[in-house]
Amino acid sequence: MKFFIDTANLDQIREAQEMGVLDGVTTNPSLMAKEGITGHENIINHYKAICEIVDGDVSAEVIATDYEGMVKEGEVLAKLNPQIVVKLPMIKDGVKACKYFSNKGIKTNMTLVFSAGQALLAAKAGATYMSPFIGRLDDISTDGLGLISEIRLIYDNYGFETQILAASVRHTMHIMDCAKIGADVMTGPLSAIDGLLKHPLTDIGLAKFLVDFKK
Repeated sequence: MKFFIDTANLDQIREAQEMGVLDGVTTNPSLMAKEGITGHENIINHYKAICEIVDGDVSAEVIATDYEGMVKEGEVLAKLNPQIVVKLPMIKDGVKACKYFSNKGIKTNMTLVFSAGQALLAAKAGATYMSPFIGRLDDISTDGLGLISEIRLIYDNYGFETQILAASVRHTMHIMDCAKIGADVMTGPLSAIDGLLKHPLTDIGLAKFLVDFKK
């Protein structure tokens, strides 16, 4: 399973990259605003900075909600760096734009997916990634992990190459559950990835080794 970090914070991206387990980055307008990144030129430069840090794919989201606007924005983003993945909303014009980009060999990420039907359309349109938001589904008492299981079954039935990118991952158990049910990618905060390191027996064992060494 690939590990993406869901942030626009360059320090956190560097930390995850230096750990040696980072495969990519996802961002969105809300994450950009959280870091104080506003204005078209600043956002473009920030994407460039992210690409300089990581080796893998970087999802860059369009703001437009119409087909022509998405194509125009997406083409600008795709030209920034081969690592850029054009992130499109799961609406009719978004699916249409996804097909346009996939026909041109430009990587795409269909975002804000909340149903297996939407995931099926994303795959039919040739999306590189498809992002079901499991955390947001959990927030409204809906089984986000169950949705990923459904999508995994459908994609495997027909050999779709679209990768299931589990988004809105909130904590470490989300990561483990996504791995168990076959998500291709997970994207979440650095804290969720760091949580995989933690186990009290590791700490106890290391402390004992150090004590014994001093003896």
